[in-house]
Amino acid sequence: MFARFFASAAALAVATWLLPGISTDVGADDWAKAWTVVGVAVIFGIVNSLVKPLFKFASAPLILITLGAFLLVINAVLLMLVSWLAEHVGLAWHVADWGSAFLGALIVSVVSFILNAFFKKGEEHR
Repeated sequence: MFARFFASAAALAVATWLLPGISTDVGADDWAKAWTVVGVAVIFGIVNSLVKPLFKFASAPLILITLGAFLLVINAVLLMLVSWLAEHVGLAWHVADWGSAFLGALIVSVVSFILNAFFKKGEEHR
């Protein structure tokens, strides 16, 4: 569970670092930015566990027709929702537009997949 949270936090940090449309407006303090991303990862985890299954169920035919590519659209919508929730909670993390959300969803998916595969490899030896 901690490994999945770490993977999500790292994936969100990479997306925030790479994309100008996803930003933390905390200032120059790197620790404040890191804690903001950790807070956003908590919100992201809650949204992924509560809302994403509903979206996947409601759009199952589209996911099937597009061979899973529609999951990127769902993840982009979830990133926009997390941005909205983060602003209402008081975290300075923002997704500017739909294109940034889509690219962010792609980056988060790829980085999470790689990190989770790495952590699962370590769990197999236990």
